[in-house]
Amino acid sequence: MSATRYAYLGPEGTFTEVALRTLPEAATRELVPMVSVPAALDAVRGGEAAAALVPIENSVEGGITATIDELASGEPLMIYREVLLSISFALLVRPGTKLSDIKTVTAHPAAQPQVRNWMATHLTDALWESAASNADGARLVQEGRYDAAFAGEFAAAKYGLEPLVTEIHDAVNAQTRFVLVGRPARPAAPTGADKTSVVLWLGDDHPGALLELLQEFAVRGVNLMLIQSRPTGAGIGNYCFAVDAEGHISDRRVGEALMGLKRICPNVRFLGSYPRAGVAAEDVRALRPGTSDAEFVAAADWLARSQDGRA
Repeated sequence: MSATRYAYLGPEGTFTEVALRTLPEAATRELVPMVSVPAALDAVRGGEAAAALVPIENSVEGGITATIDELASGEPLMIYREVLLSISFALLVRPGTKLSDIKTVTAHPAAQPQVRNWMATHLTDALWESAASNADGARLVQEGRYDAAFAGEFAAAKYGLEPLVTEIHDAVNAQTRFVLVGRPARPAAPTGADKTSVVLWLGDDHPGALLELLQEFAVRGVNLMLIQSRPTGAGIGNYCFAVDAEGHISDRRVGEALMGLKRICPNVRFLGSYPRAGVAAEDVRALRPGTSDAEFVAAADWLARSQDGRA
């Protein structure tokens, strides 16, 4: 395995590359652009890269399905950290292009919900077509295949384009979350401000099936940060659930919730416990009474003493 290479959703000039370059270790790695999220993750699976950075969620549309599906169904990988990046688009065009000249636009599908209202106001007759990434859309504009692309303003110089309009976003303070993914290994030590990601499969479809999963978290005071259903491919009505929960697998409340889920789910895939981006331990909300590690230990000790006749 190449320990010095990090893959990412390319080509050069994507928001993913910008997010990757915020990691201190990126300065000492060879950064390799890949044509798609599956290609970036397969580079890790095949040993061509030590890790890959891919988008997994945005604050406008929620989870990035291509990433969630790959992590749920492909050869197991693990998330080691996350990066949050504020997103604002520029409309990139070939020099000399005016707004009235634009009849076709392109970008990554995740960009469309973030610029839809702006397009409806300023490009009422333009046809949208999706690209593999925002930077790839800029490359296609450079080649003359489209009139304009929504991408980061920083991509303009790379592809010989001009930012005709900047600071485009339907939702103020929009962010995208990226995850650094590697081969499965022992999770990093807890920081006090962590997140645990898993994928859960239902055993069968019956009333209250999803509630049973959620109760494993709720009764132990584990807060959920994301839950998204995804089809398993086994037919209509067959779903798995991608879940992000507050806490680390080594926290008693989280570990016991995962054990409970393992008892009732036919399959549980652990995707990692890792530090939450931009959150310090002192900023984490106080635990509900009865859910701290000390209280779990005390309860286990009471049970052992009761079984021995020492309670």
